[in-house]
This record gives sequence, C-alpha cells and structure tokens, in this order.
Amino acid sequence: MLKVAVIGGGSTYTPELINGFIERQDEFPLDQLWLMDINNERLDIVGRFAKRMARSKHAKFTIVLSNNQKEAIENASYVITQLRVGQMEARREDEYLGKRHGLIGQETTGVGGMAKALRTIPIILKVANDIEKYAPGALLVNFANPSGLVTEALFRYASGVTSVGVCNSALTTKMEMLEIINEQLGTNFSPSEAKIETLGLNHLTWYSGFEIEGQDYWLQIMSELVKQMRYQEDPYFDPHTLENLQMLPNSYLRYYYYTSKMLKIQENWPPSRAEEVMEIERDLLESYKDETLAEPPENLMKRGGAYYSTVAAQLLNAHYNDLDEVHIVNTRNNGAVPSWDKDWVLEMPCRINAKGVFPIPTSPLPLECESLINTVKAYEILTAQAAVEGDRDAAYKALLIHPLGPSADKITTVLNDMLETNRRYLPNFFKE
Repeated sequence: MLKVAVIGGGSTYTPELINGFIERQDEFPLDQLWLMDINNERLDIVGRFAKRMARSKHAKFTIVLSNNQKEAIENASYVITQLRVGQMEARREDEYLGKRHGLIGQETTGVGGMAKALRTIPIILKVANDIEKYAPGALLVNFANPSGLVTEALFRYASGVTSVGVCNSALTTKMEMLEIINEQLGTNFSPSEAKIETLGLNHLTWYSGFEIEGQDYWLQIMSELVKQMRYQEDPYFDPHTLENLQMLPNSYLRYYYYTSKMLKIQENWPPSRAEEVMEIERDLLESYKDETLAEPPENLMKRGGAYYSTVAAQLLNAHYNDLDEVHIVNTRNNGAVPSWDKDWVLEMPCRINAKGVFPIPTSPLPLECESLINTVKAYEILTAQAAVEGDRDAAYKALLIHPLGPSADKITTVLNDMLETNRRYLPNFFKE
C-alpha cells in the first residue's frame, strides 16, 4: 500500500496538492492520502472539499482525515509537513514584532523568521520522531517555513530520518524565465526541457544560468530582466544591481539589499501580509464549504505558493519511480560545493531517485554573495540550537549576527518580547 501523510492537512494549500496527485495517479499509484491536522474545523472544511475534488476526477486513492499524528504517519511511505504553528495569527505577531522594534517584520527572515523557526522546529522534530518509530524509511518532505532552517535542524537533530526541504520559488522563477524565452523566440519549450542554475540558502539564493536543451540563454534572460526593471515603477531590484551581479537574486533578498525601503513600506501597515492572507483564507474556507464546488477557486492563487502541487507531487513521483530528475531542494551539501562546509544544508540542484537526494557538484557563489551566506548560515545553526535546547544564549547570538537583527544594545529587549509573545508555543524556554 502506498500511503502519503500530510501533516497540516487543513491548510488552504491542500486542494492544490490533491490535484497534483490526481494528475500523476497513473504513474504514482497512491492508495491512501491522510490529511492530519489539530484544527478539526479547518480539517473538516478542507477535507470535505478535497474528497469532492477526488470524487469528481475519479481519483483512485482514498482520502482519510485524522487529528492523530501517529495514526496518520504509521506505515506511510512519504510524510509532507506543511504546518503552521500558531496559524496565521502567529505570523501576524511575527510581522508586528519586527515593526514595533524598527526591524523587518517577515515570516521567514529577520526576527519574525526566527520566531517562526523557534515555534516550528520542535514540532517538526516530533514528526520526525514519529516517522522513525512508526514509518521507518519514509521520506519526510518539509514545506513548513522557514524551510531551509527547519531542514537544517532536521539534519542536525533527526539524523535517523531521511528528509528534504522544498520551496516553490525556484520553479516559479524557472517558469517566468521560460515564458520570456518562449515569447522572444516564438517557441513552446516545456519546463522539462529547461534547466535553471541556482545556489544558496532557502529564500537567500541567486539564479545564475538558464538552459534549454543544452542551449545557454542566460544573457538574453538578464538583458530582458534589466529592461523590465528599468520600465517598472517599483521594481524588485534596481537595474544596476542586476547588471553588476549578472545574476538574479531571490525576491527575499530585497530585505537585505533595500532594508530602508522595506521598512518604509511597513509604516503603511495595516494590513501586513499576514492580515491580507487572513482575509484571503477566510474567503477560501467559505468557498471550500460550497458543496457544489469541486475545483480550487481562482482566488487560491492570491494565497501565494504557485506551482506548489507540481513541486510536491513531482518530487515524490521522481523518488518513487526512480526518475533521477533534477530538482531544486534543501539538503546537506555533502561536498557538492567543495569550499563550503559539507554539513551545511543548502538550496541547490539535486538528483532525485529511489535511492535518495543527491546534490549535484556546483561552483560556489562569488564573494559578494558568499559573505552573506556565511553569516546567515551561522544564524541558522544557532537558531536551530536555541529551538531544540531552549537556549537563550544561542538565541541572543543568533540575533547578534543576523544582518536584519537589532543592534547589540537592543537584543535583550527584542528577544524577551519575541519569547513572551510566543510563550505558549515555546515551552523549552520557560521550564520550571
């Protein structure tokens, strides 16, 4: 029996995942898809909708709803984690934590990303522990943000479980670049014919190459991107930066490159991004309740996470069917980038086959990128330690070195605020 467990199955993303498995059911012969969530109301709404989708498309697999993690994981071949500890209200707190201290408020980087990691890592490690006990050999595929940092913690503190971190950013960027080339050449190349070069940490990567059937199109891509940035009123990156780097930074690098600009945008809150998503989710959940609905509504795209179903379902398919496909994932370096620590988890091209996840030998990033990678990786390692051990000193040091963190004289104030705001989710830091 081929069983997949989704921890955080009440997510509004889940319908996308259902479509991903339905589209591949002839090659990925899924028998049971377990949706597990501790929020019974959301699980019921999303689960009923998922079942209607499956029935309408004559899915060959059964969808099972559960609030029991052990039961959901037991005998699974794959476990997907897409959970959000504290739900969207906690994300809003992460954003406003940054704002009230004059710092970037964001869910995957800076003080907000650190707060989310402290809440998330212990829960993901409990999932890993259950996999080791009840589904030994299962592959853990983590989507929970901050994905790279969580995966770093998994490799350091759950070595008995095979895991990989995934994100939709690389595929989304690949699709955008493919659209540029197809439009310029009047062609119709498919995503499987294209290859994108990227390296770094999750949400801290640079794109440096694009090929289609062995033909290099990078200069054309960069020329078009620079031209687009020149004509946009508020571009993600200024054209001179792109011309100088000859690389495309991941969109999250805006917080590092244009910190003052991003702080100015925060001054206009509310609504923050979390508050916008809370409205979108309310509408989505209302739509999902409609007993006549059997397709994801259009406003699901406003939620973010484009191509989520493609990334998740095709990764499992490549592993199960030994396809030896190249995917951009978060995994341990293992010497693929020789000059970087082999134990670091990086976001990089890897071959996915039945034996596992294998990083492809890759040249290191240039100095202007590598220095930031070194600093943020040190922050990640310290944050993982803080989350697992409830170590306030490690948390202090993580804030001390993060480029988007507070000045040294403000760290204690910010850290105390972070921990108190999240006290109910951080028992490791408040032991009697």
